Amino acid sequence: MSDQNNDWEREIITRLAESSLKEQRRARRWGIFFKLFAVAYLTTLLVLYSNPEITNTAALSGKHTALINIKGVISADDDASADNVITSLRNAFEDEKTAGVILRINSPGGSPVQSGYIYDEIVRLREKYEDIPVYAVITDICASGGYYIASAADKIYADKASIVGSIGVRMDNFGFVDAMKKVGVERRTLTAGKSKALLDPFLPINEDSKEHLQGMLNDIHKQFITAVKNGRGDRLKTDVEGLFEGLIWTGQQGVEVGLVDELASSSKVARDVIGEEDIVEYAVTEDILEKLANRVGASVASMLHTRLVTPNLE
Repeated sequence: MSDQNNDWEREIITRLAESSLKEQRRARRWGIFFKLFAVAYLTTLLVLYSNPEITNTAALSGKHTALINIKGVISADDDASADNVITSLRNAFEDEKTAGVILRINSPGGSPVQSGYIYDEIVRLREKYEDIPVYAVITDICASGGYYIASAADKIYADKASIVGSIGVRMDNFGFVDAMKKVGVERRTLTAGKSKALLDPFLPINEDSKEHLQGMLNDIHKQFITAVKNGRGDRLKTDVEGLFEGLIWTGQQGVEVGLVDELASSSKVARDVIGEEDIVEYAVTEDILEKLANRVGASVASMLHTRLVTPNLE
């Protein structure tokens, strides 16, 4: 009787153990499945977000108006960089279904180099694709480097309350010489080349260096003015006081001085000027990992460098 009880207990324990092992294996298999699914899902997202050629193709089934947004500061490290905008421009022009291109600009300006790259590419594409018109549409603001780009378009449209103009160049710097004296800090900088510490905020301003930098800014300003004149032609009222001196105007005033052709929105231009109401946005998506990295200290350092050292069309 004792042996039978032991056999029964042993059998029960064995069955329980086997059942437990089966549940563990089943749970492990499901765990592996969900982990693989999560990895595949994340991988797909990374591929989608890291592909610089992906555009919004929602309405590519027929003829359409291509839209390219130029938003924010124009610089190599921002969304409105020459690389991003030029890639979008080329994609739009190379699409056989593009009837016309709209540059929707909302920018205070930025790098003269980046703005110049975009300007030159618009001019090149206009010559290559003569049947595809390019129109700049200003929303809130199109100043300095933003207007540099807009002037390359066939026509410029704006809202009556838009801010437009600011055809000038600036370079910002600070001086802390008196503050250092009060605090009792001694500046110790060694250079090879008398102008190597150019615009050092902890040293008194050097008149020779200041004159050299002013000449450099004047040269960039001339390049800016030449680009605007070439783009706008006889439409500009060049005798308007302050037109090339950094002043800004409303969209309504811009029409009067020749900075703007007409008042209209993107949808109106697409519908009434280009003749294709369907609008497709062409945009370059930023690598998601790079996007996260750019949100930390490197972007702050870049901003400070741009503000303190680099000339700006702002």
